[in-house]
Amino acid sequence: MKNIFVTVIIYTLTHCPYCTKAKKLLNQKNISYEEIIVDNYNERQRLELQHKASGQRTLPQIFINSKHIGGCDALYELEKAGKLDELVK
Repeated sequence: MKNIFVTVIIYTLTHCPYCTKAKKLLNQKNISYEEIIVDNYNERQRLELQHKASGQRTLPQIFINSKHIGGCDALYELEKAGKLDELVK
């Protein structure tokens, strides 16, 4: 049974293929997430996101329970290693 207190947040751009790919995996696994679209972020907001994302500037940026996971590739690596389900239980 999935823990109702797990929070998954994904920062995306509207026309980003990697963002779409990451959301597709989350949807396929029935993992609920909050999507924050950053298309209209100003420079200060982008710098704040970059700081939260350990300096990474690419999108998507994914957080599970406030822990920075990384981007699309990191999400798929967790899935391949069988660790994604454990993080969202």
